[in-house]
Amino acid sequence: MSDNNQIDLHDLRHSAEHILTLAMLRLFPNQFLPAMGPATDDGFYFDFEPLNGFKISDEDFSKIEAEMAKIIKENLPIIRQEISLNEAKKLFVNNPYKMEWLEGITNREEVITAYTIGEFVDLCAGPHVRYTSKVKAFKLLSIAGAYWHGDEKNKMLTRIYGTAFESKENLTEYLDLIEEAKKRDHRILGQKLKIFTISKLIGAGLPLLQPNGMTIRQEIEKYLWQLHQSKGYSRVWTPHLAKEDLYITSGHAEKFGDNLFRVQGKEEKFYLKPMNCPHHMQIFADNQFSYRDMPVRYFEPATVYRDEKTGELSGLTRVRSITQDDGHLFCRVSQLEQEISTIVSIIKEFFTTFGMMEDYWVRLSVRGPNGKYLGSDEVWKKAETALKTISEKNNLPYRIGIDEAAFYGPKLDFMFKDALKREWQLSTIQCDFNLPERFDLSFINEKGEKERPVVIHRAISGSLERFMGILIEQFAGAFPTWISPTQVKIIPITDKQADYAQKIKQDLQQRDIRVEVDDKAETMQNKIRNAAAEKIPYMIIVGAREEENNTVSVRQRDGQDLGVMPTSDFINQLQDQITKKALNLIK
Repeated sequence: MSDNNQIDLHDLRHSAEHILTLAMLRLFPNQFLPAMGPATDDGFYFDFEPLNGFKISDEDFSKIEAEMAKIIKENLPIIRQEISLNEAKKLFVNNPYKMEWLEGITNREEVITAYTIGEFVDLCAGPHVRYTSKVKAFKLLSIAGAYWHGDEKNKMLTRIYGTAFESKENLTEYLDLIEEAKKRDHRILGQKLKIFTISKLIGAGLPLLQPNGMTIRQEIEKYLWQLHQSKGYSRVWTPHLAKEDLYITSGHAEKFGDNLFRVQGKEEKFYLKPMNCPHHMQIFADNQFSYRDMPVRYFEPATVYRDEKTGELSGLTRVRSITQDDGHLFCRVSQLEQEISTIVSIIKEFFTTFGMMEDYWVRLSVRGPNGKYLGSDEVWKKAETALKTISEKNNLPYRIGIDEAAFYGPKLDFMFKDALKREWQLSTIQCDFNLPERFDLSFINEKGEKERPVVIHRAISGSLERFMGILIEQFAGAFPTWISPTQVKIIPITDKQADYAQKIKQDLQQRDIRVEVDDKAETMQNKIRNAAAEKIPYMIIVGAREEENNTVSVRQRDGQDLGVMPTSDFINQLQDQITKKALNLIK
């Protein structure tokens, strides 16, 4: 149980969830069965089964919050007690959700903990705050449906989401961020800015990139290749499907069986590829490499496919077609440190460019006691030790993540925060001694003997779709100039400046600047508003005076007027900004 002076945020939120349950029981007696309600990274939620047609909506939140406030004011103690398994079963005999958990306990001597607040008692491991009055700032946020255990074969429950903080100031700050997140929602902005489309005929989780979206993706892809090209990587290409034998050999068929898309050919069975690594193993295997060739580095932005549950799909951030900026390095154990250090430097440069390096951290993901993992203990120990050493030598802010490893090896997962302080796992570096063994890969060492390589799997952006979704929200659609689909909109004041507008357009296009002319029959002010709504970085306004002096009047999307300048000066400043991949507009 938490100390009175040092309240843990998790304990606070866990206690707020119990207070919510008690408030519901007081307000709606015998109308629902409590299921479960944990604390989360952002708050808490409470799942329950409605009885006899009972329904609840967010319109009931004010009433529930008022009852929660009463319970908090009552300053009820939150009392922990230890009970036997038999006592627990008697206590919760009428609750199938609690009984399911209790029936799963095989050790009859195991001590069960329960917590009591007023007239409400619940099975719970805790911990909690000591008194309800410690919960000073809370808010109910939303309501949704949720399957028991997240399995769509089970009963649909009702879930109430809420959050709690140590102070009202912290709660207000969080609620403001939620409102800002709604404004930045990539699913809404993605449609509004014509970046991507979801078609019911094509299917959920299979987004289509419009021309604007493809421009953004190409710029990111081009930048990723720019970061790798000078570091010894070679581009490869692999097909979108392969025989099932490939994934049986790699272990993916066993590990991801339910998430694989199966394709039946005329005579053979295929899978749409869920990973690129088995394909890259085959490219390596078709060469006779010596130690002088090592490391061998392959780079491929390739689309893979996984049959995610429909209810979990969301815009670009959770999809079924996933384009990984994938890379696989085949090297010697002695080369691991240098190669991974190089990848770390690429990651840092890439995310610095997007302004996301502040407050990042790295999860060193290792095996846990459970899970299906390939390879021997000796191999795993070697790989985990190597990544730990490399993390320390590169001064990475790492934490150990038990049972977070890939099934074929440990990994470094880079966690970044966006403009709304939300955390995303993006880059990954994975150390793999197992797939080279499964595919019997080798190169010839100095002694003329076959030596097994180690494989490093790495992705910088994670997946291009997900990263694009994050970027839309990171910049609220107002992208840095270098990745903006349209970088300049030219607005002629009258039809008389149409030819001059086209001349400027040609000058900009010759310098690889993406530009459009708005020659619609609208007022200049409407055109300026439209360009700002499209979040185009720069508007060039040209009238008779600008044409006469071969100048342009430049305005930024934030409304700042840069004044009149020679066309060549504007082009030079803009091109310098694009080349440097600057985050901000021209000062």
